Amino acid sequence: MDYDLTVIGAGIHGAAVAHEAAVNGYRVLVLEQYAEAALGTSSKSSKLIHGGLRYLESAQFKLVRECLQERKHLLKEQPDLVSLTPFYIPVYRQTSRSPWLIASGLSLYTLLGGKGFRLLRKSEWPKMNGLRTSDLRAIFRYWDARTDDKRLTERIISEAVSRGAEVHYNTVFQSARCNSNACTVTFAKNGMEHSLTSRALINATGPWVNEVLKDVTPVIKPLGMDLVQGTHIIVPGTLGNRVYYLEAPQDQRAVFAMPWKDQIMIGTTETAYRGDPAHVHPLESEISYLLETWNHHFEKIFNREDVIDSFAGLRVLPSSESSAFKRSRETRIHQDLSNPNVLSIYGGKLTSHRNTAKHVLSRLPAAMRR
Repeated sequence: MDYDLTVIGAGIHGAAVAHEAAVNGYRVLVLEQYAEAALGTSSKSSKLIHGGLRYLESAQFKLVRECLQERKHLLKEQPDLVSLTPFYIPVYRQTSRSPWLIASGLSLYTLLGGKGFRLLRKSEWPKMNGLRTSDLRAIFRYWDARTDDKRLTERIISEAVSRGAEVHYNTVFQSARCNSNACTVTFAKNGMEHSLTSRALINATGPWVNEVLKDVTPVIKPLGMDLVQGTHIIVPGTLGNRVYYLEAPQDQRAVFAMPWKDQIMIGTTETAYRGDPAHVHPLESEISYLLETWNHHFEKIFNREDVIDSFAGLRVLPSSESSAFKRSRETRIHQDLSNPNVLSIYGGKLTSHRNTAKHVLSRLPAAMRR
């Protein structure tokens, strides 16, 4: 047997599984199609390590508590990459969520593990980076954390390698044939086909998760999923160390404006996506949406020509007719009992990657667990 675990994908969840497995003494190989880790969705997030305040609206209390606990862990273990940051929520007369409702949500957030919040005095409003004060009713401050998602993923996979894991970049998974004891995995690298044997296969390919399952035998029935595109834009300016939690006037979704590499990043959107995940790109309608949201809240007006850069990533959400904003963000770990050596990760949060990895290892066939 060549390996205990073969992990497909070097995004945040593939990196976390490889790290957790290596720490526990498994022989691990990671196969990554790109030349570096985290070149897909794991480098195109909102860069937040947070509990997910807005998930309280859809009663995802377990997820919020889990993420807040993981935030605490990351602040302790990765202090140079994860920093606690003040977040500000402005509430206007036309804001759909009233001050008392937001205060209630922040109180619950605190009870679930948050750091606390307060209502800013009116004398502090002029210091808020040119936030529009006409019709402003209140500004709340609470605390969450930020990171560099790509560097965090690279750190985790580097630590996995230091523990004995191997990583093959520029490597394309082709197929896996499994029996009750192992999988024979075939992949292409440098124009040549290779194969190996592995006791288990972990499908951590994000938006490609169901495409990978098509090449696994015995056949595994995939879970229903939708791909939802999230776009961010970069504009000039500075916000200091402040992050703004804004309500988009178009549909009342949450949009963040935050500092990023001495500029301002605004995001994200939720747009249904159909097509090859490798070809995802920002839409002009999304860029307009984000600019309109910023311009609704701040005196400084940005136009299309002010956009320095933009990028888009894909979320994997459960199939549903409801809006993406209201759907569960819980990670789903799929294991077909007819082929228990293959586990697939659907969705998941940057913040809770460590817990996701632990859950994956706990689902390995009993003979493999350590």
